[in-house]
Amino acid sequence: MAKKARTPAPPRPVQAPKRRDTPKRRKPTTGSGQDRRLWWIGGGALAAVVAVAVILFVALGGGGGLKAPKPVDFSTLPGLQTGPPPWGPNFATLPDRLAPLGLDQLGAEGQVIHIHQYLYLYVNGKRVTAPPNIGIYPGAFLTQLHVHPLEANIIHVESPTKRNFSLGEFFGVWGVRLSPTCVSDQCGTLQWWVNGVKETGNPADLVLKQHDVITIALGKPPALIPKSFDFGRVGL
Repeated sequence: MAKKARTPAPPRPVQAPKRRDTPKRRKPTTGSGQDRRLWWIGGGALAAVVAVAVILFVALGGGGGLKAPKPVDFSTLPGLQTGPPPWGPNFATLPDRLAPLGLDQLGAEGQVIHIHQYLYLYVNGKRVTAPPNIGIYPGAFLTQLHVHPLEANIIHVESPTKRNFSLGEFFGVWGVRLSPTCVSDQCGTLQWWVNGVKETGNPADLVLKQHDVITIALGKPPALIPKSFDFGRVGL
């Protein structure tokens, strides 16, 4: 008996591949030329701002703008005055003290730094005068720190170079030792103030600033600590 012919199955429909109408986004390339240009522009602007800030900081005296003076080693200074006050200007041995202090013999007052302070000094309850001509060798020279004739107790800082000066350097010019416990060889309880504000530490390390009023008391302090001085009265 003959076999019946088999009807083939209809063809399966073939699905057309789907088309992406929206193209796939490409990830941006890191470090492209444009990015690098923007980075350089931004970095350069920031560097310029920082540079200007630093220049202004120094120009306006931020942080002092200058190094602190070296501490004075009074043991290296010849001709120091001893005994109870008063103490004279002591200019005879001044030339020998200048090199250890890092100061100079000047033919005229310096004008790069030109500031003034007033000194109140008390030893055992008595006022002590910082006399005229400290730091001045009559007819020869003066140094950066001095007291003018007829102007007792007024410190003049007049330097041809820009740097800080300390109270210890002034006492070194005077030839009077200053420490946290002593003035010359007179020792005991020492207290000190700047513009009426009590300070601690070594008064010799004080950086001298314009119109500071400095009070030092070895032993009994005065009843009233001065806060100011009328510099205008003497044209300063």
